[in-house]
Amino acid sequence: MGDIVRAHGAALRATSVLTPPQRAVLDALERCRTAALGGHLHVCGECGHELPVYNACRNRHCPSCQSLDQYRWLQARRERILPTGYFHVVFTLPGPLRALVQYNREALFAMLFSAASQTLLTLARDPKRLGAIPAITMVLHTWTRELVFHPHVHAIVSAGGLSLDGPRWIPVRGRFLFPVKVLGKLFRGKLRAALLAELASGAVRLPPDSPPDVLDRLRDALFHTAWVVYAKAPFGGADRVYQYLGRYTHRVGVSDARLRSLDEHGVTFATKGRRTLTLTGVEFLRRFVQHVLPKGFTKIRHYGLLAPSHATTTLERARALLTPAPPAPPAPAAPASPRPLGASAAPESWIECLLALTGVDALKCPRCPTGRLSRQPLGAPDVVPLCDTS
Repeated sequence: MGDIVRAHGAALRATSVLTPPQRAVLDALERCRTAALGGHLHVCGECGHELPVYNACRNRHCPSCQSLDQYRWLQARRERILPTGYFHVVFTLPGPLRALVQYNREALFAMLFSAASQTLLTLARDPKRLGAIPAITMVLHTWTRELVFHPHVHAIVSAGGLSLDGPRWIPVRGRFLFPVKVLGKLFRGKLRAALLAELASGAVRLPPDSPPDVLDRLRDALFHTAWVVYAKAPFGGADRVYQYLGRYTHRVGVSDARLRSLDEHGVTFATKGRRTLTLTGVEFLRRFVQHVLPKGFTKIRHYGLLAPSHATTTLERARALLTPAPPAPPAPAAPASPRPLGASAAPESWIECLLALTGVDALKCPRCPTGRLSRQPLGAPDVVPLCDTS
């Protein structure tokens, strides 16, 4: 991605009106893992091989910088995943609203989260359907595989919830969470009410280049168009939902793995199945920066039992109800050998995370079979061991 920005970023800046966050993302990607951000030198103590390692930009929209952040996030979230089944529900805004969303990104994204979460919580609290509080995690995505602007939220919902009075776990009846038509109508009604109120107050504004019939199109989308809510079959359990979250939480519009080529024809990247799409460099970047979120906007949110007000209280009550009583403790075993110096229960450094995530040992010399890399500042004569804590 950095090569694409360095090749075509200047042309995009010259021909497009970009927001400050979009310009900041392009600047970060352009400098990511280059000498512009500084770095250090890896040196092999056996063969003397030297490898410069430059710093990453750590921008949340950089496809090269998300794996380690995703791994650390998932390690922290694993403790809060309840041992039960889960459903995957997708809430999508209709096409006629997308221009309005583009012009009022932060307000409409927040409205999308609010309407989707309240739809699920309202139906879950209904005694005729579930009569309980579920655990919900939501992730905002704004793209299709072709990088077209398509705002939607993925909701991971527990297959049941804690009863409203607290003492019981109530499982979902059957293989379905709620009827998708009911989800769609309630979602549309909640977002429609919020949007009309925000339009009337002036908090949401129409784009200045809107066509004359924009209000008619909006009314049709708000009152007559069927809104798509998609529900998948339930997950098998906590481990499955853990793996699934890993594919969604820190995803950006396009990953480095999907980029096929950058040449005189433009940028070619994988779409669905085995298909590919080729765009000019400027058009590819224009589509990519559409998905830059407003500064500070939270794209992963938790509701119900996972809301901050429940995370250390009601959630633990639900976990206790779902967790069988532990067996009697076994006879005392011989004391375990002490943990090697410097080892920890969970990976912390990027080197340990990379090893746990990919199996790649970043300290192994790529040239000789036994050498280990140590670190020194770029241009400095003395080698400083990576494990040195002095």
